[in-house]
Amino acid sequence: GLPLRPVGAGSRRAAGGWVGGWHNCAFMKISIITVCFNSGRTISDTMRSVAIQTHPDLEHIVIDGASQDDTLAVVRAFRERPPQVFSERDGGIYDAMNKGLTLATGEFVGFLNADDMLAGPEVLSVIAAAAGTGADAVYGDLSYVDKNRTTEVLRYWSSGAFDAASLRYGWMPPHPTFYVRRSLVQTLGRFDLRFRIAADYDFMLRYLKQPGIRVAYVPEVLVYMRAGGASNHSMKALIRKSGEDLAALRKNHVGGLTTLLCKNARKLPQFFRRPAPQALSGRI
Repeated sequence: GLPLRPVGAGSRRAAGGWVGGWHNCAFMKISIITVCFNSGRTISDTMRSVAIQTHPDLEHIVIDGASQDDTLAVVRAFRERPPQVFSERDGGIYDAMNKGLTLATGEFVGFLNADDMLAGPEVLSVIAAAAGTGADAVYGDLSYVDKNRTTEVLRYWSSGAFDAASLRYGWMPPHPTFYVRRSLVQTLGRFDLRFRIAADYDFMLRYLKQPGIRVAYVPEVLVYMRAGGASNHSMKALIRKSGEDLAALRKNHVGGLTTLLCKNARKLPQFFRRPAPQALSGRI
């Protein structure tokens, strides 16, 4: 498993500055949704990273697609902060995510995949502090790690500050770090199931393009993601993902082929950048 490092311990800053409201956010309820299917090999790390969060008001919802392995046994073993567990067949990952959104009761809601991990015990406290400034959405940075050696960083996604105009140049935050006000979900809707791979991109475009949306950026690694997701495990999947990305851009009137090319080009620096040591150790 991953040795979870404290992230943002004692920190009260994000792009744009959010010093105020730290103590007022302790009781902001955050819903975190984990979708899984036959994830027994990795989900223990995911569950542990949520269970050790210092943020007091946390709702963890696990949507299982009727797993045939030991996933449910692993999930239910976490009794200190027991998750809400729902297990039944579903129509795929985004259908399961939509079920989670329907069940969520937190003021803010986000997603943690069954092979990903929150980067330290302070992550949700940092997100709550950023949200407490009146933000509608919060996001941060992400590190891709080796699927077996989770201390080995393969790619580092430094999101940078939000600028609505940059959406046309392919900018997008990492979805596993993206937390949104649940009242906004009730207004703008859930995942569009017409997308099989890129519904998360469509989801974030739909929210981030809204005029006047208030967005907070936390300049710290919030999530460790095991490399090798559904959208990049084969050339066929990559081609399909690009096609769906283009459809999402056109659906949201954000851009077209040039935006897609920019989006893909933005990934290249991720292979060469590495997070600063203090970003992982919580010494910011």
